[in-house]
Amino acid sequence: AAGVGPAAAAAATAAALAARPYALAVSAGIAGGFAPRAPIGSLVVAERIVAADLGAETPEGFQDVTELGFGTVRHTPPPAAVRLAVRALEAASGAVLTVSTVTGSAGRAQELTVRHPDAVAEAMEGFGVAEAAARFAVPVFEIRAVSNAVGPRDRAAWRIGEALGALERAFRALPYRALLQEVRHG
Repeated sequence: AAGVGPAAAAAATAAALAARPYALAVSAGIAGGFAPRAPIGSLVVAERIVAADLGAETPEGFQDVTELGFGTVRHTPPPAAVRLAVRALEAASGAVLTVSTVTGSAGRAQELTVRHPDAVAEAMEGFGVAEAAARFAVPVFEIRAVSNAVGPRDRAAWRIGEALGALERAFRALPYRALLQEVRHG
């Protein structure tokens, strides 16, 4: 609903949060999964929402904006809510990486895996939603359904319809009252 990418997600989330109060901001959609932790068709819940490519390339390698002293690249959803959702959905959990450019090569996938060994998925909006939510002091939560593997770009292998179906089933299965209780009291 917000559009593609972290900037569009941040702007739309900030507009929604400014219009009325919310108990929780949720980033949801499809993602690339890091095999074998998150195969195509599986669900993932973010333990951490990480801006994976926000920083600078240096002679020593990539440095994120936190290392450069310019801000944060990580938001942490409420741990009790994450555990509840993981159990209810039988989902994988770990870092969900937000990228501005989707990975399309084995080399880039390997680079991300080395820098973020607990990554389960990459998507394009979570960090934008998390940044906006943080400005409004609203907890954030991210859930993704895996439509493709992170790595060499192979559109024939994408399963967008299946991933959207898995996401729809996940939203029917989430225990909303318990989730919100965990957010408020956890």
